[in-house]
Amino acid sequence: MNSVPVTLRDRHHDDRREDDRPKEECGVIGISTPHGDGVAEMTFFGLFALQHRGQEAAGIAVSDGQRARLHKDEGLVANVFTPQVLAPLTGYHSIGHTRYSTTGSNALRNIQPFLVETMHGPLAVAHNGNIVNAPSLRDELLTRGFGLTATSDTEVIALMLAAAGGRTWEERLERTLPAWKGAFSLVLLSQDQVIAVRDPWGFRPLSVGRLPNGGYAVASETCALSTLGCADIDEVRPGEIVTLRGAEMHRHQALTPAARSARCTFEFVYFSRPDSVWDGHNVHHVRQRLGVELAHEAGIDADVVIPVPDSSIPAAIGYSQASGIPFNDGLIKNRYIGRTFIEPTQGLRERGVALKFNALAENLAGKRVIMIDDSLVRGTTSGQLVKLVRDAGATEVHLLITCPPITHACHFGVDMGHDGDLMAAHLSIDEMRDRIGADSLAFLSLDGMMRAVGSTEGYCNACFTGTYPLPVHDAQAKLSFEGALA
Repeated sequence: MNSVPVTLRDRHHDDRREDDRPKEECGVIGISTPHGDGVAEMTFFGLFALQHRGQEAAGIAVSDGQRARLHKDEGLVANVFTPQVLAPLTGYHSIGHTRYSTTGSNALRNIQPFLVETMHGPLAVAHNGNIVNAPSLRDELLTRGFGLTATSDTEVIALMLAAAGGRTWEERLERTLPAWKGAFSLVLLSQDQVIAVRDPWGFRPLSVGRLPNGGYAVASETCALSTLGCADIDEVRPGEIVTLRGAEMHRHQALTPAARSARCTFEFVYFSRPDSVWDGHNVHHVRQRLGVELAHEAGIDADVVIPVPDSSIPAAIGYSQASGIPFNDGLIKNRYIGRTFIEPTQGLRERGVALKFNALAENLAGKRVIMIDDSLVRGTTSGQLVKLVRDAGATEVHLLITCPPITHACHFGVDMGHDGDLMAAHLSIDEMRDRIGADSLAFLSLDGMMRAVGSTEGYCNACFTGTYPLPVHDAQAKLSFEGALA
């Protein structure tokens, strides 16, 4: 059953006016156990560990070998799932999803997982990424007479699988995979198993591990698997299908990996939790190296280095260690603000980032401050943060960014807006500095960022360079499918 409250109207929230950071993509998890002990609860805790990847909505689908049950709703994981909601979600196999919308609006009809009844039994699908050729695939489904109820590319994936030929879900998946162009880390739930697959370019992360009870789990980040006590954690390879059925795991290379992989560098810069491992590298350690490289390149003299919490803390530590300039807290973040559907008053809106940050005047007054941040997208938040630090008494504010200027939109699962929204796409660094109100502005070079990552190839840096790893001429805007369903 689908327990989405049907009385709630669809809502589309645009919080860009409050925060100009790139928006997290999505988090997926799949679990299969031989005993069925608390599979929904385990999925809940896995999703809780992935909450940073999306705060709009969450869902869990569970199968007991005969029928599937589903609950999904808007809100944070802990708000969507209470003990009373989890109690009827019994079974041996489950998948879960926490969402930030990258194709289709933040509306109830787009919340994942998608659960459909097929001639082969129930199928639930949860997806992290973006299919760039989704418009043509969607048109093909409509031409064949399929009815579409959502505006998400994940529904397209689910319906294509439901209509595919083959004796098993693995065969149907393998036959359908070549049609999907773009980023997808998928978890599928059928009657008696969980299947995971990753696109041949390897854009989005996906890892699998063995649970203490003998079952297996697969998740977007290793931090979720560690939360569940998993051992033998390993990445799902690009183009690989992994089938989990109780105490059994089967791995099959369904598609040849792309000649040049395209891992998302932004997983290191901003998205992933610092305790996760991505491409064999600890995220926290890479972020510290980003700060070290920035210190070597920028060479600014100052009295204190402060981070913009939270993802920039390791980089600020690295910058401090490499430069010898003391590290300290200068901004305190309200970590509990999350996403709120309560509109602030006009007075509070005018205070902007003060809803999320307060400055520590005791650490800033009379000092030349280096402020480390992970990215600069539209510049609105950065300008307000510079003002907040300056109003706290800083004599100089130097803003340093741990990645190159973002000049092009992402079409593979990160909501950065369009090229025209991006500050660095139409302003020089000096113009951006003046707009933000900083004494100086510097970005880490592409070479410096990749030195920190520890690799010179195998990553997608299209948002910095405009060189996409595959054609994106079919890609459309986030809300392009709304149309009659708006």
